[in-house]
Amino acid sequence: MALSRKQKKAFLTAVVTAGVYLSFRYLLPLIFPFLAAYLMALLLQPSAAFLEKRLRISFRGRMIGVPIGMIGGVELILLSIFLVGLLAAGGRRFTEELEHFLEELPGRMEELSLLGQQFEQSIERVLHLPAGKIGQLFRGTGLQGGGQVKEILLPQLLQKSVPAAAGIVRAVIVVVLFFIASILSLQEMDELRRRRFDSMFHREFFLLGRRLAVTGSAWLKTQSVIFLMTSALSMTGLLLIGNPYYILGGIGIGVLDALPIFGTGTALVPWSLFLLFKREWGHALILFGLYLLCYFLREFTEAHLMGKKMGLSPLETLAAIYVGLQLFGLFGFLLGPIGLLIIKDFVEEYGEENEGADAH
Repeated sequence: MALSRKQKKAFLTAVVTAGVYLSFRYLLPLIFPFLAAYLMALLLQPSAAFLEKRLRISFRGRMIGVPIGMIGGVELILLSIFLVGLLAAGGRRFTEELEHFLEELPGRMEELSLLGQQFEQSIERVLHLPAGKIGQLFRGTGLQGGGQVKEILLPQLLQKSVPAAAGIVRAVIVVVLFFIASILSLQEMDELRRRRFDSMFHREFFLLGRRLAVTGSAWLKTQSVIFLMTSALSMTGLLLIGNPYYILGGIGIGVLDALPIFGTGTALVPWSLFLLFKREWGHALILFGLYLLCYFLREFTEAHLMGKKMGLSPLETLAAIYVGLQLFGLFGFLLGPIGLLIIKDFVEEYGEENEGADAH
């Protein structure tokens, strides 16, 4: 029985969706280091090719040059050194703030406990409840002082130390594999392009490559700019209120803003309310103003930088992020929209092909 046009499109959509899901679930983790290496090779190729041509010399009638893979390897090493140095420059201050924070943690928790008791007493007075009634409801659910923090966290840290060490070893192996694969991808770039062009799946490779390039570049550029600006603004705001952990806090707020579920309001709004309760009106106003500034900054920057490059409406993007998070965890906020765009591209491509075949 021949399928109708709607049935064909529904079947095609289901097949493509299943293929994208299986690829993301099982294939992507296996090829991710090589895919990342190929993208790095594409990034290094223009400068490496330029240097490779300039470093050629004529010797006894023969042209001798430095392999482009070796040049790319040197560039990758220099780039890694630069990034490590940049992280080390900011990491020293970050470490000092973290150590200071951990040293003051017991005292901070005691202060928080006292404020909590004052808050409980205020609620009891407003509701005309017996003294200590609110505290009985939450007794035993909080941590009292810094001693219990060590008692709870230390066994957990010891228990998870072996898996953490194994994870570090795997991460080192992946980094080494990425480095070697980047050099080889750069060295064999022309051959890889030729094979891709001659392949019977040339059109599919083109669709995937175009979508990943457009979407990936637009998303990475946008999120990087937003993260840097949000972190810088947060550091400035925390510095204005005299917080000694302005670097640590600013980076943390920037990370929260990058996560789709949380955002800057997760930290700044409760913090502002807490300062209001302490009657620190100016500091509370600064933090709440910082929240509004970061919120509108993200809205404006995403609309300005990404525009319509993603090809999705805000509702489609939100739905794709939610589905991606449910299916793939934390990285689903990126895999969801990319997967939806790939599905749309393939359905449109093969749908037009099927319509053309039916017309003939």
